[in-house]
Amino acid sequence: MLVGDSTVMQGLRATVARVGATEFTALVEGESGVGKELVARALHDASPRRRGPFVAVNCAALVETLLEAELFGIEERTATGVRGRRGKFEQAEGGTLFLDEVADLSMLAQAKLLRVLQDMSVERVGGSHLRAVNTRVLAATNRRLSQQVLAGAFREDLFYRLSGVEIEVPPLRSRREDIPVLVEHLLHRHRHTRVLTASAAALDALGVFDWPGNVRQLERVLERAIALSPGDRLHVEDLPALVTRQYQDVLKGAPAGPDSLRAWSSRYVRLVLDQCEGNKTRACRRLDISYHTLRSHLQFAAGAPPGDARTP
Repeated sequence: MLVGDSTVMQGLRATVARVGATEFTALVEGESGVGKELVARALHDASPRRRGPFVAVNCAALVETLLEAELFGIEERTATGVRGRRGKFEQAEGGTLFLDEVADLSMLAQAKLLRVLQDMSVERVGGSHLRAVNTRVLAATNRRLSQQVLAGAFREDLFYRLSGVEIEVPPLRSRREDIPVLVEHLLHRHRHTRVLTASAAALDALGVFDWPGNVRQLERVLERAIALSPGDRLHVEDLPALVTRQYQDVLKGAPAGPDSLRAWSSRYVRLVLDQCEGNKTRACRRLDISYHTLRSHLQFAAGAPPGDARTP
């Protein structure tokens, strides 16, 4: 499930819907943790092959000596004690084979993969004939394959075979507006463990962090909060220092960059309200402001126009 309503995510979903309806090979690129396998699964679910299997292979985990057997299969009694089995290409018959971290394949493995993609047939280890396979291939990498080609680390012919359609998955820092809905989605996913909701200030802190590990890192942070938070509401102090340090730094200094004074002060008001357990009377007393002023700051943070009767 591709979660998010930002412009880039809407564009990504539209691309997935169009590409998914085809039989074309697609290359999914993006940083680690952005959800490339989710995109591949969405492509499969949007395709005519949706009723077929979706088989994922982590190419980085393939042992060179066992690669052919894993991908192409092995015949019975090829060696003593070896049982015959189908490889991943055959297992994905009628469906989709997802080759994750394809850039980690050795040059020899790339050559073997290219041959299969050219003929769409495999020869099992110990076998003597080719077996045709009806499989759609999707590949993914956290590196730019075009740059790997220029560096001599990836075969140019295989690159062109895989990159008929390229799909870029955006990093989380480029779609910060999706963080609140992602947090809600991830907390809901773990509701069987514990029901936890996030305070406005906690969402602010999560929105400031750059997330080098992307959505995967966000989920690990939330899992930590589910395990360690003392109450049923996630506060800023329940988040790891690595995440909150940048947020606290923003609050300490004067507003800088694109932040307006109004945006900075509204963020600070939300932090104080969070520390007051959502009690607006206590927050007004601590900030030495009126309830009307507090509501104005909260409406600004929520995107409501000044004077709007709504309260967050």
